[in-house]
Amino acid sequence: MYDDSPPDGSPPDHWERRAEVPLAVASLVFLAAYAVLVLGRGVGSGWRDLCQAALFAAWALFAVDYAVRWRLSGQRLRFVRTHGLDTLVLLLPLLRPLRVVRLYETVQHRHGRPRLALHARVIVYAGLSAVLLGFSGALAVYQQERGVPDATMQTFGDALWWTCSTLTTVGYGDIVPVTRLGRTIAVGMMAGGLALLGAVTGSFSSWMLQVFSREDDERPPRS
Repeated sequence: MYDDSPPDGSPPDHWERRAEVPLAVASLVFLAAYAVLVLGRGVGSGWRDLCQAALFAAWALFAVDYAVRWRLSGQRLRFVRTHGLDTLVLLLPLLRPLRVVRLYETVQHRHGRPRLALHARVIVYAGLSAVLLGFSGALAVYQQERGVPDATMQTFGDALWWTCSTLTTVGYGDIVPVTRLGRTIAVGMMAGGLALLGAVTGSFSSWMLQVFSREDDERPPRS
């Protein structure tokens, strides 16, 4: 019997698979260009213009992907509600590097069943997300804080230290943002740190419970 259905699934799934790698590359380009703009004080105007163009091109690629997926889904406003992370990635530049994490998941599925167990995958994804979010957040806060009077964040190393203490919810308080936008970014970093820490802790606890439960099941009954 002849089957006229698309070989790669529905059009939205087909588009998502085709666009995943270009979007991941655009995420890395965005992060690299943003890092050059923030840290490259001695970079010439030509390179800065190129980085600005790369940032705009990356955003345009994300906007096109979002528009195409919204159109193919046929869900209209429901698409925005059910794809909250994609909407935030489009609106908030700091979240765009997180698309690299989705590329890892796509590569695993293309090679068949993921090699890692669910709990291990959650920990790996949370770790990758923390690194990408932390680096981009450090860049954003440092861009706002450097050169500001009474700022305690004098170097990018200070920004990285502040990011580590914020994402891990330690909060030493030795380095704090003083600008309004810097504090706004800090609130987002705190929320992201709590979410990532909760995901890792919950996954690890669930794995431990399964291990102990399996050991109890394998233990011979008492006579």
